[in-house]
Amino acid sequence: MSDRPFVEPGFVPPAPPRGNGYRLTQLLVEHNEADLAAWSSSVEHIHATPGFEQRPWPDEPMTLERNRDDLQAHVDDFAARRGFTYTVLSDPGGDVVGCLYIYSSPQPGVDAHVRSWVRADRSQLDGRLYRTVRDWLDTEWPFSSDDYAPRPGA
Repeated sequence: MSDRPFVEPGFVPPAPPRGNGYRLTQLLVEHNEADLAAWSSSVEHIHATPGFEQRPWPDEPMTLERNRDDLQAHVDDFAARRGFTYTVLSDPGGDVVGCLYIYSSPQPGVDAHVRSWVRADRSQLDGRLYRTVRDWLDTEWPFSSDDYAPRPGA
């Protein structure tokens, strides 16, 4: 990891995109209950998602309070420009159906560590979300490289 900041001071993240059946918005503490329900219903599916295969998460039972603390940490990272986490909402409807994380990569020569997941019952969105985010990263973010893992069929 380099000593250079993840993004330049004053960086304004680009407006999050919409896709066919979903939209991205900054993850907020207000998403707590729906976020916990979304990912806890899909842990096995998430662990099979590219970018999450080796991630030991969650490492202990998750309570609503612990999940809120985790979301607050993501909100704080967003405000400090250390990382950018977005919730994926169904459109129409506004149900939490997934999440996207954009953080500094620990790998030399890679600017951003990017991963996303969708709920198991919305797995048909995974390839579409990947293509939307891939295009967004390539056209609107200031990174030269990232490690966002492709999806089968995407």
